[in-house]
Amino acid sequence: MKLKTTLLAAAISTMTLAGCDRDPRNTDEQQSQVTAAQAGAEIAATDAVESSENGQGGNPEVIASTNQLFEDQFQTHLKRSPEFKTFLGMKDGYDKWDDLSPAFEQETYEIHKRQLAELKKIDPNQLDDATRLSLELAIRNLEQDIEGYHWRLHTYPVNQMYATHTSAASLLINQHRIDDASDAEAYISRLNALPEHFKQLAANLKERADAGVIVPKFVFPYVISDGKNLITGAPYDVGKDSTLYADFKGKVEKLNISDEEKAALIEKAKTAMLENVKPAYETLNAYLAELEKKATSDDGAWKLPEGDKFYQHRLNVYTTTDMTADEIHQKGLEEVARIHEEMREIMKKVKFEGSLQEFFEFMRTDPQFYYPETEEGKQRYLKEATAIIDTMKGRLDELFITKPKADLTVKAVEPFREKSAGKAFYQRPAPDGSRPGIYYANLYKMSSMPTYQMEALAYHEGIPGHHMQLSIMQELENVPNFRKFGGYTAYTEGWGLYSELVPKEIGFYQDPYSDFGRLAMELWRAGRLVVDTGIHSKKWTREQAIEWLAENTPNPPGDVQKAIERYIVMPGQATAYKIGMMKIVELREHAKKELGDKFDIRQFHDVVLANGAVPLDVLEELVNEWIEETKSGN
Repeated sequence: MKLKTTLLAAAISTMTLAGCDRDPRNTDEQQSQVTAAQAGAEIAATDAVESSENGQGGNPEVIASTNQLFEDQFQTHLKRSPEFKTFLGMKDGYDKWDDLSPAFEQETYEIHKRQLAELKKIDPNQLDDATRLSLELAIRNLEQDIEGYHWRLHTYPVNQMYATHTSAASLLINQHRIDDASDAEAYISRLNALPEHFKQLAANLKERADAGVIVPKFVFPYVISDGKNLITGAPYDVGKDSTLYADFKGKVEKLNISDEEKAALIEKAKTAMLENVKPAYETLNAYLAELEKKATSDDGAWKLPEGDKFYQHRLNVYTTTDMTADEIHQKGLEEVARIHEEMREIMKKVKFEGSLQEFFEFMRTDPQFYYPETEEGKQRYLKEATAIIDTMKGRLDELFITKPKADLTVKAVEPFREKSAGKAFYQRPAPDGSRPGIYYANLYKMSSMPTYQMEALAYHEGIPGHHMQLSIMQELENVPNFRKFGGYTAYTEGWGLYSELVPKEIGFYQDPYSDFGRLAMELWRAGRLVVDTGIHSKKWTREQAIEWLAENTPNPPGDVQKAIERYIVMPGQATAYKIGMMKIVELREHAKKELGDKFDIRQFHDVVLANGAVPLDVLEELVNEWIEETKSGN
């Protein structure tokens, strides 16, 4: 797996950004529908042959055919997902939703098994290093997917973090572009198809309920409220336009068509909303209300059939390690204690008299750390978060060789989902580079967004965090598409958390309170190791987990409650952040020790980023190979 850093650094796409508003595709929709996803097969095959001819080893024909197989397998799944096509900027199947039926799920499982058999026929010794790594990852991913089929009913398709009925609206608003009348017709078709889409969803929920898998009781008020929010306002009742109606009208008004055509499209959308969208949400909400009566307040994965085995499976998937729940729990306690000591040093700097818990209370409640619950307060937050990112952009050359082509913008989470959405998150750009990456800040409650965390949050979600990692990954030319659009949570979120630390090392966080905010966010992730395993393995109650996190972190009560509720519906996911960060830091310190004066932070970051997302054990191999190459002068 000897991948040359110089080759990886050079393997960045030259894709251009289209238009000043960076809309996902050039405005001329008569152009070829060949997208980055479709073109990737030719690029991968060409790169594979060139790398072989340039001394990377392997059989050029086998390398080319293997990369073509990767692309064929990727396209097989892409063709089965209209929603993923929309995400990629493609308009094939633009009027459809994904198939949620058990039969489709079974078919996908069978496809995975066939694809795995195809990959296992390939002789790794016939491949160059880059393609061999891709083969290893492809096999690993499919084996994990096949194993995961056993646990397919252990998921919650409707919860407050992600849910089919809200993601449908989000896709229409954020990813379904309307560049001409046919796009508007496709939007309307999707509106009209919601009843059947939600019928499949309800069937999935019933299948899970029959198997003893129902989301905890506290979730239902959130998801029912989200559904009601989407059918509130015009044309459903008096008042301002509903979220989807306003979105459709706004997009159609920008079209270069006659006013009569615009009015006709808007009228069709209005009819679709009244005759199909409203009944779809009302029917789903009625079913959710019935399901709520069967729900319990048992929150952990342990309550599910084979719950302990399922939770260990999720830990393995998310952390890409074989760490047990007990090991992760203990590591969390150790990290919490260490960070508490660093926080006490901050207390000395700001001359605070009192205990750490009293300092936490001060940081939670002092007005100097919070902007007002007003539109002006929200706009100030967005403006200053943007300025932080812009400042960091100017320092990237000190830290990175490879940088993303795609731009980054900062937005507030939309009103229809801000009540239930997370504190902050990132949406990657369109693959062709024309829709920017988005750092979403949830400003529903300004009391949950302290200014002392603004720096670390912007670095994590934006630059040098998720935007750097995810944009670079999907702009790489030397990797197959399944790697560009896949990922490993420990790697991705580990990088995000590591990205909060790096700015301090080049002089940021000058304000000690802001540095406290950085520590607070690291503490938050360390605490997750404790509470996630506590809930899902040690049978902690929701209230017990909330109490522990509130006592050991400075986050406000609403923040703590929302976090614990998130961990409950996503078993194991929250452990990946700190596990990933610790591995990246461990590898960096090992490289520094081994290389001494030869260590270059820019090269280290290139090794981490320019291979795309990989499991932590693979990342360790890549770093160790780079160390040996650097030592030998290659």
